[in-house]
Amino acid sequence: MKIEKVCNKVFYALFFIAITTFVSCSSDDNTTSFSAVPPVAQDASEIDFTSFRASWSNVFLASGYELDVSTDPNFGSFLQGYESLAVNQLFQSVTGLSLNTEYYYRVRAIVNGVTSENSNTISVETNEEFPDDITLKSATEGNFFVGVAVSEARTNIAAYDEVYTREFSSITAENDMKMESIFTGIDGSGNIIFDWSRIDGLIDYAEANNLNVHGHTLIWHRSIPQALEDFTGTDQEFEDLIQQYINAVFTRYQGKINSWDVVNEAIDDDAGTQWRNTLFLQRMGDNYVEKCFAFARAADPNVKLFYNDYNMTFDGIKRGKVLDMVDDLLASDLIDGVGYQMHIDYNFPSREQIQEATDELVAKDVIVHFAELDVKLNAANDLTDLTDERAEAQRQKVREVVEIFNAIPQNKKYAITVWGLKDDDTWLIPENNGRPEWPLLFDESFEKKPAYLGFLEGL
Repeated sequence: MKIEKVCNKVFYALFFIAITTFVSCSSDDNTTSFSAVPPVAQDASEIDFTSFRASWSNVFLASGYELDVSTDPNFGSFLQGYESLAVNQLFQSVTGLSLNTEYYYRVRAIVNGVTSENSNTISVETNEEFPDDITLKSATEGNFFVGVAVSEARTNIAAYDEVYTREFSSITAENDMKMESIFTGIDGSGNIIFDWSRIDGLIDYAEANNLNVHGHTLIWHRSIPQALEDFTGTDQEFEDLIQQYINAVFTRYQGKINSWDVVNEAIDDDAGTQWRNTLFLQRMGDNYVEKCFAFARAADPNVKLFYNDYNMTFDGIKRGKVLDMVDDLLASDLIDGVGYQMHIDYNFPSREQIQEATDELVAKDVIVHFAELDVKLNAANDLTDLTDERAEAQRQKVREVVEIFNAIPQNKKYAITVWGLKDDDTWLIPENNGRPEWPLLFDESFEKKPAYLGFLEGL
């Protein structure tokens, strides 16, 4: 028994000496620290369209590891967020990647505060294509609505119908639900004359295809019926007409339209001015926005009420005015959500600007709609035909937008709505005197563009 104890003591003493000797060797005039043993990187696993799992061997006494990921086998640059990424386990999921792209990773161990040399390099290629049966609708199901701007006339065209119903879970009328499309006159008794035909057609189409409907828009300064422009009654009578109009719309479509942009683009772009100078401002006063929201809330308390505006992702002054207005409406329980129109360029605004704007909105007690998404490729008029390079840049920008939206807390998400189906239908071409543009997810032949894949990648 004593011999066994002595042997154990000798063993542990020798082990301690061996470890101490391994860790540092000293002489009279210098000290040489040991080099930590690098891990062995292992083949990637769980390879998907936009992610994979990196793994490596354990290193004795390692307190952690550092992971590098790059598209360059020489690691001259790094994937954002994956340069010396600190990891406290033997694997790491690498996400946010592109389809059909080769990546490289390596890892280092940290032992006793010393970082090892790099491991061997592992290459991995993400999958080339999403499954044939995946769609925008199936990929977002249970997460948020993915919408598209439509016209009633196009729902009756088979090629449009096939894509609308396959890819989208929500529709928004590009023009058919605006006031000028519905409010056609005023009769001799002072009652509004309505044309419900196009909006009825859209509601029937949505119900037949189990689509959500987001109403757009009740009040907008660029869609004013001539009868209102010419109205010579008192300001109070004008206001009564607006209330009559909102009541009629909400009553007719109760339980069929679940949300509405009540007021669109009411904030002026001039930094020194709060309200855009519109007919509604002139006839109803500075609080006309609040009045319209109050009319809508009273007409149907179950409808989600939105304010919608453009340039919100980069114009901090305008955004501040909008968010101040939202605070006032929230104080009276008159608003449920805000739409940030995503009419953006392939190279502007930056991801950081969009993220900052989104964070400011998420901090409010409202749900978020990334509305009217299109990504211009030819704002500088430097293209006559769409190039692969510009299409790829569009793909990355769409992916950024979707990634940012997808990271919003679940209870704050409403929808991402694409402003049109295919490139040759975009409002931007007539708006810009025929300048070529390719801002949407589908080309003129209804074929998916790289931007479509960018949307899926962002999820």
